[in-house]
Amino acid sequence: MIKTTEASAILLRVPPLGAEKKPLSEALGHALAENIHADRDLPPAERSAMDGFAVRSADLITPPRELKLAGELASGSAVRLAVTPGTCVRIMTGANIPQGADTVVMVKKADDLGDRIRFSSKASSGENIIHKAEDARRGELLLAQGALLGPLQMGVCAAVGRGKVIVYRRPRIALICTGEELRDTDAAVEPHELRNSNGPTLYAALTTMGFPVVGQKIVRDSLDELVAQLAIFSALADVIILTGGVSKGKFDFVRAAVESIGATIRFHGVAMKPGKPLLCATLENNRFIFGLPGNPLAAMTGFYEFVVPTLRRLSGIQASEIKPSFFLATSSRITTKGGRTHFVLARLENGISGLCVSPLATRGSSDFVSGGRSDGAIVIPPEIREVEAGTIVEFHLWKPLF
Repeated sequence: MIKTTEASAILLRVPPLGAEKKPLSEALGHALAENIHADRDLPPAERSAMDGFAVRSADLITPPRELKLAGELASGSAVRLAVTPGTCVRIMTGANIPQGADTVVMVKKADDLGDRIRFSSKASSGENIIHKAEDARRGELLLAQGALLGPLQMGVCAAVGRGKVIVYRRPRIALICTGEELRDTDAAVEPHELRNSNGPTLYAALTTMGFPVVGQKIVRDSLDELVAQLAIFSALADVIILTGGVSKGKFDFVRAAVESIGATIRFHGVAMKPGKPLLCATLENNRFIFGLPGNPLAAMTGFYEFVVPTLRRLSGIQASEIKPSFFLATSSRITTKGGRTHFVLARLENGISGLCVSPLATRGSSDFVSGGRSDGAIVIPPEIREVEAGTIVEFHLWKPLF
């Protein structure tokens, strides 16, 4: 059995999968496999920051002053106008500043007299002007390799003409839920049977995060059947996730089946609660197999704390960003038995002093009802047994932000 920090260190070294070129419209949620640079100065010319009048500040040294209206410029207009002494140009937000002008006076600070405009106050040079290259210069790095493409990052790519981008491929996932007692979600069940809840939970989590699920299967407690299904899925998926059968019971066949298809066990057993029997193995070509416990909370803890960071690393996301943490005050006291890392289910709440985390009481690792009420988990290190209310704790968000 290894420590959680040792297991995380192993997974941090996972190399990304191969890169592929995608249309920008299909790249949302992918990590860049290239750097994105500005293809020109941004903005490429001096522009007006608002609707108003482009003028020479020198003409308004001694207001009030009337200036002749010499024309009008709309945003996107290619018309070239010039502001000469005694004249001004009506200008819209985003339009290029005409030659000779060095400031823009807001509409509300001027009186429109038809062919002349009255200005009642002074204007400072550079006022209300967005300067050329103010945001970035041509060739400047805008997004680094490994950056995750969210909506704003997509906008940056679009602004510099990147209709296609090179991104890391996302891992394809296969799910196997093991157990003689498992039945399909909509099946009638006897008292000795359970509906499969881990499968739908994992499928929902994966698809919400954008990872394609290429296969799902319930496999009964049979070594031969499990080996056969692993062989099928190992040809289809980059990562296979199993639930159940990872402990040391008579019918726990996951480790034997994983070894039977030639996988190398990286670790089996992590000093954590819940989820201690967690298994991680690798196949050639950067493929992974994870064995999670069958109890729902244990399975979800292993999934969010170790599987998801691995999937994100395989997707090319930078190691420093694969497991974001929040440090917040806990609303109540927490006690553990120590000796291993404890992941305590918790909810985010707005307290008197701001956002805090509220620990949830659970009735063991099979308590999926409490799991459904949680937003994530508080991480309690193995050497700590008591955490007083108000203490700043590390919190890992599991709940998706829709």
